Amino acid sequence: MWSEVLFVVAHDAVEAWSDALLHAGAASVQAEDADAHSPEEQPLFGEPGEPAPAGGWPRTRLAALIDEDAIDAPALLARAAQHCGLAPPARFERRAVPEQDWVRTTQAQFSPFAVGQRLWITPSWHLPEDAAGADGPLEIGGRRAIVLDPGMAFGTGSHPTTRLCLEWLDEHLRGGERVIDYGCGSGLLAIAAARLGAAQVCAIDIDPQALDSARRNARVNAVDIEVRAAEGPPPAPADVVVANILANPLRVLAPLLTALIAPGGRLVLAGLLERQADEIAACYPSLALRPWRSLEGWTCLAGAARS
Repeated sequence: MWSEVLFVVAHDAVEAWSDALLHAGAASVQAEDADAHSPEEQPLFGEPGEPAPAGGWPRTRLAALIDEDAIDAPALLARAAQHCGLAPPARFERRAVPEQDWVRTTQAQFSPFAVGQRLWITPSWHLPEDAAGADGPLEIGGRRAIVLDPGMAFGTGSHPTTRLCLEWLDEHLRGGERVIDYGCGSGLLAIAAARLGAAQVCAIDIDPQALDSARRNARVNAVDIEVRAAEGPPPAPADVVVANILANPLRVLAPLLTALIAPGGRLVLAGLLERQADEIAACYPSLALRPWRSLEGWTCLAGAARS
């Protein structure tokens, strides 16, 4: 029988308690803002290459998952407190975790959705029966379908940054373009470009698992894209370069991404918050980058070389 043990700690005790709970027998520990959905809620953002954010929120709720056949809540907390040298929490809550079909529960989080005027993103378990055995790229409801199951590489289309890039591609690609997807993750943007008529598409990433995922997803969707590692030689400049990463890598990669744009080409950047847009645009002085569209606090920058 699985259950969660929940209690609140100060931000400077989050790491110590988390390590201690795992040492004491918890299967996992989750940290969340105890003041979420209240006026005291405080967002935390961190990126590679930037100083780490605070260890937790001012009031952080820890949720430790335990197997009650192996250890009960009071025993877990006593062991953890002894391990980290802190006093046991004065109050805690126990919440049962009911047995369920976790595969079905996970799949329920991912449903098909339309993007723009031409695209349809769907996991494989939502394909129409008559599409399951179809050969070649699929069309569903007059839209160009992309079949993508959640995996270890980022990019199912549900995150605002990915959706913004998909919308840009849907609105601007007219066919025949050369496209580079830098930081391709699952390969979704590269596959979308191919489905929208791009003549050549190159997907690049530093993560071998992302490269494997992009190749696999390209095969599933019957599209031809080139997949290459970032440490290799750069591809020829392209008409469209899209990079959905994070703000700090976009700063570091500015010279490289600028060099990948062919004369008259365009750059599309995402993975940055609205408040970061001006700073990132300034890293690309030869390009007239402007906020193209925002969604849920995230912004997509797009632009071409300055005349």
